[in-house]
Amino acid sequence: MSQLKNMQDENLPIWVPRLAVHGGPRFLQIADALQAAVVEGSLKPGARLPPQRQLAAQLDVDLTTITRAYDEARRRNLLEGRGARGTYVAAPKVELTSILDLSMNTPPPPDGVDFDDMLKQGLSQVLMRADNELLMTYHLAGGSDSDRKAGAKWLEPMFGHLDSRQVVVCPGAQAAIAALILALTEPGDVILAEPTGYPGLRAAATQFGRHIIAVEADKHGMVPEMLEEACRRHKPGLVYLNPTLQNPTAVTIPERRRKELASIAKRCNVRIVEDDPYWLLADAPPPPIATFAPEQVYYISTLSKCLTPGLRVAFVLIRAPHERERFLVALRSFALMVAPLTAALATQWILDGSADGLMEGVRNEARLRHWMARDILAGRYSGAGDGLHVWIELPAYWNSSQLARAADSEGIAVTPAEAFATGSGSVNAIRISLGSIKDRGRLQAGLQRLSHLLARRPESFSAAVV
Repeated sequence: MSQLKNMQDENLPIWVPRLAVHGGPRFLQIADALQAAVVEGSLKPGARLPPQRQLAAQLDVDLTTITRAYDEARRRNLLEGRGARGTYVAAPKVELTSILDLSMNTPPPPDGVDFDDMLKQGLSQVLMRADNELLMTYHLAGGSDSDRKAGAKWLEPMFGHLDSRQVVVCPGAQAAIAALILALTEPGDVILAEPTGYPGLRAAATQFGRHIIAVEADKHGMVPEMLEEACRRHKPGLVYLNPTLQNPTAVTIPERRRKELASIAKRCNVRIVEDDPYWLLADAPPPPIATFAPEQVYYISTLSKCLTPGLRVAFVLIRAPHERERFLVALRSFALMVAPLTAALATQWILDGSADGLMEGVRNEARLRHWMARDILAGRYSGAGDGLHVWIELPAYWNSSQLARAADSEGIAVTPAEAFATGSGSVNAIRISLGSIKDRGRLQAGLQRLSHLLARRPESFSAAVV
């Protein structure tokens, strides 16, 4: 990269790149140096550049070279002309038009963890200890013995010591949900869920010809009395719950209610799929529902929200051997196995303790981001201070779809409540995710832009009222 320097001459800022003798065409060297200066911040938007003739004299090149360099810089959206006033560094158009993605629920970069180094070290250990040919061939569904042992260790904070034979390794939580639907229900069966919930459930249920019926929820999650009534009325094949930092509402069902829901499941002889991706990110979460009804509840814990989505590994706790076999038969129908290499990496990280460090880094970074959101969205933030997302109820002059469209027009992606509706009704809210924007500064900019948008009324008030 060309070295740059700033000079001052009679109140005129002079930028002069240092050109290499064998560095390629001079006009491209100049354009590249200019771009580097903008990226690293030594040239700020609005900074005046030297006149072309003056720069040509400084560099001892002909005027045509400078003209070509400035033209190339303009093509890259780096410069703008202001007539007789001269040439200036342009505002970063790419930044202004790039999407600030607050819609995807992924973990943030871990605080204090060199993820690249951790990945390299983990893969190195895997390749050193494993038979490389075995990493590139077919494996039995459900995971190897070592993968299951890693799964049992991963689940220890929730359940204590587990028999690793009760743990099944899956290629992600969505695959686990789909396999449980196939194993536990028949076409036409009813699945009970909260009115607002994970869209992947609806996608799988619709694909397999199952019907989702919403059960009323309050600020503490699904209402037990309404669940019992729905069980008696609809005879459901299963109940789906996401009880900790629920997606999208961020509600955590308290322990007393978890016990009530477990009791109803036993009384009504209905099985529960407990999808619990955020438990390890929560501050002092209650015990899983599976603790109170171990034979009724199938527990899913994915690594995608606590570590990284790229592993595509989830662990499913299924106590009964015959139920595990039913599940594996269903899983094999569309997902033969977890990718052996990523499963081996997940196992390596869990067993050597790296996963704990990575997860702690994710947890710390997530909390920093919640503090930021709480400050910027003051009065609208209602989160718990942990997890990956915030549920924002909107003022009456916005509806969620309209707000999402308005945000998109300003370069911000959010998810409206309609995307999470399991029934016909929907609340007026949006979900914002705090992890998908890697840079905190860009996240701050996105949150500030969203806050300003929420504070002003839409252009057409009447169109916003529903």
